[in-house]
Amino acid sequence: MKTIVVEPGAPLRGSVRVGGAKNSVLKLMAACLLAEGTHRITNVPAISDVDTMAEVLEALGCGVSKPEPGALEISVPAREQISPEAPYELVERFRASIVVLGPLLARCGKARMSLPGGDDFGSRPIDFHIEGLATMGAVFTAEHGWVDGAVKTSNQRLKGGHLVLEYPSHTATDNLVMAAVLADGTTVIDNAAKEPEVEDLATMLNEMGARIEGIGTSRLTIHGVDALAPADHVVISDRVVAATYLLAPALAGGEVRVEDAHGEHMETFLIKLRQMGMEVDESGPGIAAARSRRLTAVDIATLPYPGVATDYKPFLVAALCVAEGVSIVSENLFEGRFRYIEELRRMGADVRTEGHHAVIRGVERLSGAMVKAPDIRAGAALVLAGLAADGETHIAGAEHIERGYEDLVGNLSRLGATVAWR
Repeated sequence: MKTIVVEPGAPLRGSVRVGGAKNSVLKLMAACLLAEGTHRITNVPAISDVDTMAEVLEALGCGVSKPEPGALEISVPAREQISPEAPYELVERFRASIVVLGPLLARCGKARMSLPGGDDFGSRPIDFHIEGLATMGAVFTAEHGWVDGAVKTSNQRLKGGHLVLEYPSHTATDNLVMAAVLADGTTVIDNAAKEPEVEDLATMLNEMGARIEGIGTSRLTIHGVDALAPADHVVISDRVVAATYLLAPALAGGEVRVEDAHGEHMETFLIKLRQMGMEVDESGPGIAAARSRRLTAVDIATLPYPGVATDYKPFLVAALCVAEGVSIVSENLFEGRFRYIEELRRMGADVRTEGHHAVIRGVERLSGAMVKAPDIRAGAALVLAGLAADGETHIAGAEHIERGYEDLVGNLSRLGATVAWR
Protein backbone atom coordinates (compact mmCIF):
# COMPACT_ATOMS: atom_id res chain seq x y z
CA MET A 1 0.00 0.00 0.00
CA LYS A 2 1.12 3.54 -0.70
CA THR A 3 1.38 6.00 2.20
CA ILE A 4 1.03 9.76 2.47
CA VAL A 5 2.56 11.54 5.47
CA VAL A 6 1.14 14.87 6.67
CA GLU A 7 2.62 17.22 9.26
CA PRO A 8 1.10 20.42 10.68
CA GLY A 9 2.49 23.56 9.11
CA ALA A 10 1.82 27.15 8.14
CA PRO A 11 -1.56 28.35 6.83
CA LEU A 12 -2.14 27.57 3.17
CA ARG A 13 -1.80 30.27 0.51
CA GLY A 14 -2.17 30.20 -3.24
CA SER A 15 -4.27 28.91 -6.09
CA VAL A 16 -4.84 25.57 -7.76
CA ARG A 17 -6.56 24.16 -10.83
CA VAL A 18 -8.52 20.94 -10.43
CA GLY A 19 -8.92 19.84 -14.06
CA GLY A 20 -11.60 17.59 -15.53
CA ALA A 21 -14.22 15.77 -13.49
CA LYS A 22 -13.65 12.08 -12.77
CA ASN A 23 -17.41 11.52 -12.56
CA SER A 24 -17.81 12.96 -16.04
CA VAL A 25 -14.81 11.82 -18.07
CA LEU A 26 -15.36 8.10 -17.42
CA LYS A 27 -18.91 8.33 -18.84
CA LEU A 28 -17.69 10.43 -21.79
CA MET A 29 -15.14 7.76 -22.61
CA ALA A 30 -17.85 5.09 -22.55
CA ALA A 31 -20.06 7.25 -24.78
CA CYS A 32 -17.43 7.08 -27.52
CA LEU A 33 -18.50 3.45 -28.09
CA LEU A 34 -21.68 4.80 -29.69
CA ALA A 35 -19.97 6.12 -32.83
CA GLU A 36 -17.36 4.74 -35.19
CA GLY A 37 -14.34 6.98 -35.72
CA THR A 38 -11.89 8.97 -33.62
CA HIS A 39 -13.15 11.04 -30.70
CA ARG A 40 -11.07 13.68 -28.89
CA ILE A 41 -11.61 14.52 -25.20
CA THR A 42 -9.61 17.27 -23.48
CA ASN A 43 -9.23 18.55 -19.91
CA VAL A 44 -8.82 14.90 -18.93
CA PRO A 45 -7.44 14.37 -15.40
CA ALA A 46 -4.32 12.23 -14.94
CA ILE A 47 -5.95 9.72 -12.56
CA SER A 48 -5.80 5.94 -12.42
CA ASP A 49 -9.52 5.46 -13.07
CA VAL A 50 -9.07 7.07 -16.50
CA ASP A 51 -6.26 4.61 -17.22
CA THR A 52 -8.49 1.71 -16.17
CA MET A 53 -11.39 2.89 -18.35
CA ALA A 54 -8.92 3.19 -21.23
CA GLU A 55 -7.96 -0.46 -20.66
CA VAL A 56 -11.66 -1.43 -20.69
CA LEU A 57 -12.17 0.32 -24.03
CA GLU A 58 -9.05 -1.30 -25.47
CA ALA A 59 -10.31 -4.72 -24.36
CA LEU A 60 -13.54 -3.98 -26.24
CA GLY A 61 -11.58 -3.27 -29.41
CA CYS A 62 -11.00 0.49 -29.30
CA GLY A 63 -7.73 2.35 -29.63
CA VAL A 64 -6.85 4.86 -26.91
CA SER A 65 -3.95 7.31 -27.10
CA LYS A 66 -2.74 10.38 -25.20
CA PRO A 67 -1.44 12.78 -27.86
CA GLU A 68 -0.62 15.38 -25.21
CA PRO A 69 -1.14 15.91 -21.47
CA GLY A 70 -4.82 16.26 -20.62
CA ALA A 71 -6.03 14.85 -23.95
CA LEU A 72 -7.38 11.50 -25.09
CA GLU A 73 -8.07 10.24 -28.58
CA ILE A 74 -10.37 7.23 -28.71
CA SER A 75 -10.68 5.34 -31.99
CA VAL A 76 -13.82 3.21 -32.17
CA PRO A 77 -14.11 0.45 -34.78
CA ALA A 78 -17.11 -0.68 -36.78
CA ARG A 79 -19.86 -2.44 -34.87
CA GLU A 80 -18.83 -5.95 -35.93
CA GLN A 81 -15.26 -5.35 -34.70
CA ILE A 82 -16.29 -4.47 -31.14
CA SER A 83 -15.94 -7.27 -28.61
CA PRO A 84 -18.91 -6.65 -26.28
CA GLU A 85 -17.43 -8.35 -23.20
CA ALA A 86 -15.86 -6.26 -20.42
CA PRO A 87 -13.13 -8.30 -18.68
CA TYR A 88 -13.61 -9.11 -15.00
CA GLU A 89 -10.09 -8.08 -13.96
CA LEU A 90 -10.80 -4.52 -15.15
CA VAL A 91 -14.47 -4.17 -14.24
CA GLU A 92 -13.90 -5.25 -10.64
CA ARG A 93 -11.59 -2.26 -10.08
CA PHE A 94 -14.21 0.49 -10.31
CA ARG A 95 -17.98 0.86 -10.32
CA ALA A 96 -18.12 3.33 -13.22
CA SER A 97 -17.37 0.41 -15.55
CA ILE A 98 -21.12 -0.36 -15.54
CA VAL A 99 -21.64 2.55 -17.94
CA VAL A 100 -20.34 0.54 -20.90
CA LEU A 101 -23.45 -1.64 -20.62
CA GLY A 102 -25.86 0.86 -22.22
CA PRO A 103 -23.58 1.83 -25.13
CA LEU A 104 -22.75 -1.82 -25.92
CA LEU A 105 -26.41 -2.83 -26.01
CA ALA A 106 -27.29 0.20 -28.14
CA ARG A 107 -24.44 -0.27 -30.61
CA CYS A 108 -23.88 -4.04 -30.68
CA GLY A 109 -27.20 -5.42 -29.47
CA LYS A 110 -25.48 -7.46 -26.76
CA ALA A 111 -23.15 -7.09 -23.80
CA ARG A 112 -21.47 -9.25 -21.19
CA MET A 113 -19.80 -7.99 -18.04
CA SER A 114 -19.12 -8.97 -14.46
CA LEU A 115 -20.72 -7.10 -11.61
CA PRO A 116 -18.65 -3.93 -11.10
CA GLY A 117 -16.34 -3.24 -8.17
CA GLY A 118 -15.09 0.08 -6.83
CA ASP A 119 -15.08 1.89 -3.52
CA ASP A 120 -16.34 -0.09 -0.55
CA PHE A 121 -18.94 2.11 1.12
CA GLY A 122 -22.12 0.11 0.94
CA SER A 123 -24.46 -1.58 -1.49
CA ARG A 124 -25.03 0.18 -4.80
CA PRO A 125 -27.08 -2.28 -6.84
CA ILE A 126 -27.40 -2.03 -10.62
CA ASP A 127 -31.14 -2.78 -10.54
CA PHE A 128 -32.06 0.66 -11.94
CA HIS A 129 -29.77 0.07 -14.93
CA ILE A 130 -31.13 -3.42 -15.65
CA GLU A 131 -34.80 -2.49 -15.18
CA GLY A 132 -34.53 0.55 -17.44
CA LEU A 133 -32.69 -1.31 -20.19
CA ALA A 134 -35.19 -4.19 -19.95
CA THR A 135 -38.03 -1.71 -20.51
CA MET A 136 -36.21 -0.70 -23.69
CA GLY A 137 -36.16 -4.28 -25.00
CA ALA A 138 -33.03 -5.86 -23.49
CA VAL A 139 -33.20 -9.32 -21.91
CA PHE A 140 -30.77 -10.20 -19.12
CA THR A 141 -29.48 -13.35 -17.49
CA ALA A 142 -27.17 -13.39 -14.50
CA GLU A 143 -25.09 -16.23 -13.13
CA HIS A 144 -21.66 -16.84 -11.60
CA GLY A 145 -21.14 -13.10 -11.10
CA TRP A 146 -21.71 -12.22 -14.76
CA VAL A 147 -24.54 -10.29 -16.42
CA ASP A 148 -25.42 -11.06 -20.04
CA GLY A 149 -27.70 -8.73 -21.97
CA ALA A 150 -29.15 -9.00 -25.47
CA VAL A 151 -31.58 -6.89 -27.46
CA LYS A 152 -34.54 -9.08 -28.47
CA THR A 153 -36.63 -6.60 -30.48
CA SER A 154 -37.59 -7.43 -34.06
CA ASN A 155 -35.12 -4.94 -35.59
CA GLN A 156 -32.33 -5.64 -33.05
CA ARG A 157 -32.53 -2.07 -31.76
CA LEU A 158 -33.48 -0.94 -28.30
CA LYS A 159 -36.87 0.75 -28.33
CA GLY A 160 -37.93 4.01 -26.77
CA GLY A 161 -40.07 3.97 -23.66
CA HIS A 162 -41.12 5.82 -20.53
CA LEU A 163 -38.65 5.19 -17.70
CA VAL A 164 -39.25 6.37 -14.12
CA LEU A 165 -36.28 6.05 -11.79
CA GLU A 166 -37.15 5.23 -8.17
CA TYR A 167 -34.10 7.28 -7.19
CA PRO A 168 -32.27 9.89 -9.31
CA SER A 169 -29.19 7.75 -9.75
CA HIS A 170 -26.40 9.60 -11.52
CA THR A 171 -24.85 6.48 -13.09
CA ALA A 172 -28.17 4.88 -14.04
CA THR A 173 -29.25 8.11 -15.74
CA ASP A 174 -25.97 8.16 -17.70
CA ASN A 175 -26.35 4.54 -18.79
CA LEU A 176 -29.97 4.88 -19.86
CA VAL A 177 -29.37 8.12 -21.76
CA MET A 178 -26.52 6.52 -23.69
CA ALA A 179 -28.68 3.52 -24.51
CA ALA A 180 -31.60 5.70 -25.60
CA VAL A 181 -29.73 7.89 -28.12
CA LEU A 182 -29.62 5.03 -30.66
CA ALA A 183 -32.97 3.49 -29.70
CA ASP A 184 -35.90 3.21 -32.05
CA GLY A 185 -38.31 5.97 -31.03
CA THR A 186 -38.45 8.42 -28.15
CA THR A 187 -37.44 7.71 -24.56
CA VAL A 188 -38.54 9.81 -21.59
CA ILE A 189 -36.65 9.47 -18.31
CA ASP A 190 -38.46 10.89 -15.29
CA ASN A 191 -36.72 11.57 -11.98
CA ALA A 192 -33.44 11.72 -13.87
CA ALA A 193 -30.29 12.86 -12.10
CA LYS A 194 -29.47 16.54 -12.62
CA GLU A 195 -25.78 16.67 -11.74
CA PRO A 196 -23.47 18.86 -13.86
CA GLU A 197 -21.70 15.66 -14.96
CA VAL A 198 -24.97 14.32 -16.40
CA GLU A 199 -25.37 17.61 -18.26
CA ASP A 200 -21.81 17.26 -19.57
CA LEU A 201 -22.54 13.79 -20.94
CA ALA A 202 -25.80 14.89 -22.58
CA THR A 203 -24.01 17.89 -24.11
CA MET A 204 -21.34 15.67 -25.67
CA LEU A 205 -23.96 13.24 -26.97
CA ASN A 206 -25.78 16.13 -28.66
CA GLU A 207 -22.45 17.20 -30.17
CA MET A 208 -22.26 13.67 -31.60
CA GLY A 209 -25.68 14.10 -33.23
CA ALA A 210 -28.04 12.90 -30.49
CA ARG A 211 -31.33 14.68 -29.81
CA ILE A 212 -31.67 15.14 -26.04
CA GLU A 213 -34.06 17.66 -24.52
CA GLY A 214 -34.47 18.79 -20.92
CA ILE A 215 -30.76 18.76 -20.07
CA GLY A 216 -30.29 19.81 -16.45
CA THR A 217 -33.86 18.91 -15.44
CA SER A 218 -35.42 15.82 -13.88
CA ARG A 219 -37.19 14.92 -17.17
CA LEU A 220 -35.01 13.98 -20.12
CA THR A 221 -36.51 13.35 -23.54
CA ILE A 222 -34.29 11.46 -25.96
CA HIS A 223 -35.31 11.10 -29.60
CA GLY A 224 -33.43 8.11 -31.00
CA VAL A 225 -31.29 8.59 -34.11
CA ASP A 226 -29.90 6.05 -36.58
CA ALA A 227 -26.22 6.91 -36.12
CA LEU A 228 -23.86 9.24 -34.28
CA ALA A 229 -20.53 10.82 -35.26
CA PRO A 230 -17.28 11.36 -33.28
CA ALA A 231 -17.00 14.46 -31.09
CA ASP A 232 -14.34 16.85 -29.82
CA HIS A 233 -15.30 17.67 -26.25
CA VAL A 234 -13.86 19.51 -23.21
CA VAL A 235 -14.60 17.90 -19.82
CA ILE A 236 -16.15 20.12 -17.14
CA SER A 237 -14.06 20.80 -14.03
CA ASP A 238 -14.25 18.51 -11.01
CA ARG A 239 -16.50 20.01 -8.32
CA VAL A 240 -15.59 17.29 -5.79
CA VAL A 241 -11.86 17.94 -6.11
CA ALA A 242 -12.64 21.67 -5.95
CA ALA A 243 -14.51 21.09 -2.69
CA THR A 244 -11.47 19.25 -1.31
CA TYR A 245 -9.16 22.21 -1.86
CA LEU A 246 -11.72 24.77 -0.69
CA LEU A 247 -11.98 22.89 2.62
CA ALA A 248 -8.20 22.57 3.04
CA PRO A 249 -7.88 26.03 4.69
CA ALA A 250 -10.77 25.09 6.99
CA LEU A 251 -8.30 22.72 8.67
CA ALA A 252 -4.94 24.36 7.99
CA GLY A 253 -5.98 28.02 7.99
CA GLY A 254 -5.15 30.50 5.26
CA GLU A 255 -6.79 31.02 1.88
CA VAL A 256 -6.99 28.87 -1.25
CA ARG A 257 -8.41 29.80 -4.65
CA VAL A 258 -9.62 27.11 -7.05
CA GLU A 259 -9.28 28.82 -10.40
CA ASP A 260 -11.57 26.56 -12.44
CA ALA A 261 -14.31 25.95 -9.84
CA HIS A 262 -17.89 26.84 -10.79
CA GLY A 263 -20.11 28.20 -8.04
CA GLU A 264 -23.29 27.25 -9.88
CA HIS A 265 -22.23 23.58 -9.64
CA MET A 266 -21.81 23.61 -5.85
CA GLU A 267 -24.21 26.18 -4.42
CA THR A 268 -25.40 24.14 -1.43
CA PHE A 269 -21.83 23.22 -0.51
CA LEU A 270 -20.80 26.88 -0.53
CA ILE A 271 -23.77 27.74 1.70
CA LYS A 272 -22.47 25.21 4.24
CA LEU A 273 -18.97 26.69 4.07
CA ARG A 274 -20.35 30.11 4.91
CA GLN A 275 -22.46 28.68 7.74
CA MET A 276 -19.28 27.12 9.17
CA GLY A 277 -17.62 30.54 9.23
CA MET A 278 -15.55 30.29 6.06
CA GLU A 279 -15.12 33.37 3.91
CA VAL A 280 -16.08 32.50 0.33
CA ASP A 281 -15.27 34.70 -2.67
CA GLU A 282 -16.97 33.85 -5.96
CA SER A 283 -15.88 37.01 -7.80
CA GLY A 284 -13.36 35.03 -9.82
CA PRO A 285 -11.36 33.58 -11.25
CA GLY A 286 -13.04 30.51 -9.81
CA ILE A 287 -13.78 30.42 -6.07
CA ALA A 288 -11.64 31.27 -3.04
CA ALA A 289 -12.20 30.11 0.53
CA ALA A 290 -10.48 31.37 3.68
CA ARG A 291 -10.62 30.79 7.42
CA SER A 292 -9.65 33.51 9.87
CA ARG A 293 -11.26 32.07 13.04
CA ARG A 294 -12.34 28.73 14.45
CA LEU A 295 -15.12 27.01 12.53
CA THR A 296 -18.69 26.82 13.81
CA ALA A 297 -20.61 23.54 14.03
CA VAL A 298 -23.39 22.98 11.48
CA ASP A 299 -25.81 20.17 10.62
CA ILE A 300 -25.51 18.54 7.20
CA ALA A 301 -27.62 16.00 5.31
CA THR A 302 -26.55 14.45 2.01
CA LEU A 303 -29.15 14.61 -0.75
CA PRO A 304 -29.32 14.18 -4.53
CA TYR A 305 -28.14 17.18 -6.55
CA PRO A 306 -28.46 20.10 -5.95
CA GLY A 307 -28.22 19.03 -2.30
CA VAL A 308 -24.96 18.36 -0.48
CA ALA A 309 -23.28 15.54 -2.42
CA THR A 310 -22.30 12.40 -0.56
CA ASP A 311 -18.81 12.81 -2.05
CA TYR A 312 -18.42 16.12 -0.16
CA LYS A 313 -19.30 14.61 3.19
CA PRO A 314 -15.93 13.12 4.26
CA PHE A 315 -14.22 16.52 3.85
CA LEU A 316 -17.00 18.29 5.72
CA VAL A 317 -16.86 15.73 8.55
CA ALA A 318 -13.08 16.20 8.85
CA ALA A 319 -13.52 19.96 9.11
CA LEU A 320 -16.36 19.71 11.65
CA CYS A 321 -14.13 17.55 13.85
CA VAL A 322 -12.25 20.76 14.78
CA ALA A 323 -15.26 23.12 14.75
CA GLU A 324 -16.70 24.70 17.87
CA GLY A 325 -19.92 22.97 19.01
CA VAL A 326 -21.83 19.84 18.08
CA SER A 327 -22.71 18.89 14.49
CA ILE A 328 -25.02 16.18 13.20
CA VAL A 329 -24.24 14.77 9.77
CA SER A 330 -26.82 12.51 8.11
CA GLU A 331 -25.97 10.18 5.24
CA ASN A 332 -29.09 9.59 3.15
CA LEU A 333 -27.55 7.84 0.13
CA PHE A 334 -25.09 5.08 1.09
CA GLU A 335 -25.34 3.12 4.31
CA GLY A 336 -21.64 2.29 4.49
CA ARG A 337 -20.18 5.72 4.01
CA PHE A 338 -19.13 6.32 7.60
CA ARG A 339 -16.40 3.68 7.50
CA TYR A 340 -13.66 6.31 7.79
CA ILE A 341 -15.04 7.60 11.11
CA GLU A 342 -12.99 5.08 13.10
CA GLU A 343 -9.86 6.46 11.42
CA LEU A 344 -10.77 10.00 12.50
CA ARG A 345 -11.39 8.69 16.01
CA ARG A 346 -7.85 7.31 15.99
CA MET A 347 -6.77 10.90 15.41
CA GLY A 348 -8.65 12.12 18.48
CA ALA A 349 -11.91 13.16 16.84
CA ASP A 350 -14.98 12.98 19.09
CA VAL A 351 -17.44 11.32 16.71
CA ARG A 352 -20.04 8.64 17.25
CA THR A 353 -22.36 7.14 14.69
CA GLU A 354 -25.94 5.98 15.02
CA GLY A 355 -27.24 4.38 11.85
CA HIS A 356 -27.21 7.02 9.13
CA HIS A 357 -26.16 9.80 11.50
CA ALA A 358 -22.84 10.98 12.91
CA VAL A 359 -22.68 13.22 15.97
CA ILE A 360 -19.49 15.29 15.98
CA ARG A 361 -18.26 17.23 19.03
CA GLY A 362 -15.52 19.49 17.82
CA VAL A 363 -12.09 19.42 19.46
CA GLU A 364 -9.37 22.09 19.38
CA ARG A 365 -6.83 19.92 17.56
CA LEU A 366 -6.53 16.40 16.21
CA SER A 367 -3.59 14.11 16.91
CA GLY A 368 -1.42 12.55 14.24
CA ALA A 369 -1.81 8.78 13.93
CA MET A 370 -1.47 5.80 11.61
CA VAL A 371 -4.71 5.60 9.61
CA LYS A 372 -5.94 3.85 6.47
CA ALA A 373 -7.89 5.23 3.51
CA PRO A 374 -10.98 3.09 2.78
CA ASP A 375 -11.92 4.90 -0.45
CA ILE A 376 -11.05 7.87 -2.66
CA ARG A 377 -12.86 10.69 -0.84
CA ALA A 378 -12.28 9.35 2.66
CA GLY A 379 -8.58 9.11 1.84
CA ALA A 380 -8.48 12.76 0.80
CA ALA A 381 -10.43 13.69 3.94
CA LEU A 382 -7.81 11.98 6.13
CA VAL A 383 -5.10 13.98 4.38
CA LEU A 384 -7.02 17.17 5.21
CA ALA A 385 -7.48 16.00 8.80
CA GLY A 386 -3.70 15.65 9.05
CA LEU A 387 -3.40 19.38 8.38
CA ALA A 388 -5.16 20.02 11.71
CA ALA A 389 -3.33 17.35 13.70
CA ASP A 390 -0.33 17.60 16.03
CA GLY A 391 2.50 15.33 14.93
CA GLU A 392 2.70 13.14 11.85
CA THR A 393 -0.32 11.53 10.25
CA HIS A 394 0.38 8.47 8.07
CA ILE A 395 -2.41 7.63 5.58
CA ALA A 396 -1.96 4.09 4.26
CA GLY A 397 -3.92 2.84 1.25
CA ALA A 398 -3.30 6.16 -0.46
CA GLU A 399 -3.45 4.49 -3.87
CA HIS A 400 -7.22 4.95 -3.55
CA ILE A 401 -6.64 8.72 -3.71
CA GLU A 402 -4.86 8.42 -7.07
CA ARG A 403 -8.08 7.02 -8.56
CA GLY A 404 -9.69 10.44 -8.30
CA TYR A 405 -7.01 13.08 -7.66
CA GLU A 406 -4.28 14.33 -9.93
CA ASP A 407 -1.25 15.13 -7.76
CA LEU A 408 -3.06 15.91 -4.50
CA VAL A 409 0.23 15.78 -2.60
CA GLY A 410 2.01 18.09 -5.03
CA ASN A 411 -0.82 20.62 -5.11
CA LEU A 412 -1.11 20.77 -1.32
CA SER A 413 2.67 21.14 -1.05
CA ARG A 414 2.61 24.06 -3.46
CA LEU A 415 -0.07 25.67 -1.29
CA GLY A 416 2.29 25.42 1.70
CA ALA A 417 1.27 22.13 3.32
CA THR A 418 3.88 19.73 4.71
CA VAL A 419 2.79 16.55 2.94
CA ALA A 420 4.70 13.88 1.06
CA TRP A 421 4.60 10.33 -0.29
CA ARG A 422 6.55 7.78 1.71
